Amino acid sequence: MRTNPLDTTAAIGLAIGGIFGLAGTFVASAPLRESLWAIDGVALVVATALLTMKYQRLGNDCVAAGFLTFLAGESLLLSGNAAGLEASVPSYVGGISLWAAALIMVSVPSTFALWMRFTAFVAAALFFASVGMVLWGTPLLPTSSPLPAAGYPFLVLTFAGWIWTLLRPAR
Repeated sequence: MRTNPLDTTAAIGLAIGGIFGLAGTFVASAPLRESLWAIDGVALVVATALLTMKYQRLGNDCVAAGFLTFLAGESLLLSGNAAGLEASVPSYVGGISLWAAALIMVSVPSTFALWMRFTAFVAAALFFASVGMVLWGTPLLPTSSPLPAAGYPFLVLTFAGWIWTLLRPAR
């Protein structure tokens, strides 16, 4: 059976978002990092908008709302990107707060495989911990290690699972 073109588009958006987002975390050049994160952000907004519509049509309101919440968080991240690392912290904290909530909303129902739900919960916990640290005065940047950087690989693994779900043949 053929894959729906919008599922393919969403999968490509998730892949671009994961690849460019991780790449942006590890580059030293601010203009290159901001460019990579801009591409990442737009791709993820498009992908999660498509996923919102897909799961809403399927009647899975919690998952659809989770993808919509992720879209809102990614939009906050995208809006602060050009300000530079230090100036983007307020929008970053808001964005990853929404990411964490979205990952939980998408993963509470048993729509996705258990391993994907697990990686999403781990990413959410790490992002919530990062938010708490910033709110309690720890000077974290989006590139700080171990937090919040430890959450990104779990987020990208979750994306890989969503991509796999979108592209696998229907049963």
